[in-house]
Amino acid sequence: MFNILFIGIGNMGFPMAGYLSQKHKVTIFNRSKEKLKRWITEYNGEILDDLKSINKDYDFIISCVGNDSDLEEVIHHSFDNLQKESVFIDHSTVSPETVIKLSKRLNSKSVYLLDAPVSGGQAGAENGALSIMVGGDLDAFKKSKPVMDLYGKKVEYMGDTGSGQQTKIINQICIGGLIQSLSEAIYFMKHTNLDPSKVLDVISSGAAQSWQMENRFKTMTEDKFDFGFAVDLMRKDLSIAFRESEKYGIDLEITKIIDTFYEDLQNQGHNNLDTSSLIKRLIK
Repeated sequence: MFNILFIGIGNMGFPMAGYLSQKHKVTIFNRSKEKLKRWITEYNGEILDDLKSINKDYDFIISCVGNDSDLEEVIHHSFDNLQKESVFIDHSTVSPETVIKLSKRLNSKSVYLLDAPVSGGQAGAENGALSIMVGGDLDAFKKSKPVMDLYGKKVEYMGDTGSGQQTKIINQICIGGLIQSLSEAIYFMKHTNLDPSKVLDVISSGAAQSWQMENRFKTMTEDKFDFGFAVDLMRKDLSIAFRESEKYGIDLEITKIIDTFYEDLQNQGHNNLDTSSLIKRLIK
């Protein structure tokens, strides 16, 4: 049994920390104290009130926060009290540049940072079926994999520090294109007399099948978007993709167009709707 600190009890972190509590001793930290209270009523664990009061006994520190500055803040406040040879697993989506910089700082204290962004959405977290792409020290990965297996269906080592985030960029590029294609397909379908459930049943059994189709087709046809992965977060992720692509001198043409579609949604006040709300641009 490991002693684990989980930082970030949001839509994703809440169930992920819950799975960990079934096998390990878990302490949780979150800015919103309301979520901490709710988590404690559902799972076994303890609450950390302040990151500056972190003790040195944690084998793993796991974070799932919003952006680069959030991760930098977490490491800044916890740095002095991190245990040597412990592993810091970050499940946030941040820039490869940031994790490489933070990894060097943690290495100076013999702490290993794994950049381990996840894919699978809130449903994947709740079902313990996330796909986790990991960069960093290989031995630290081997030590950490049984922990991540508790909420991951696929946990894959991708290479050196930053490799996990590079893989997540590829993932997000794919998602943007898939959701836009799905939006246009549903938009077309709504102009026909076809039964949506039959359409989904038959095309999801063929070459058009995807996670987005399986999990978002029905909700998109029903105009339901008050869940899942927010538009604001998608735009943050795509901005990382664009910055990284510039380093390689490549142009993500279609992704840039789709990014402007998400910007349209933000301008309409749909910042917190699921990314599948792209269809709202077509169906008023």
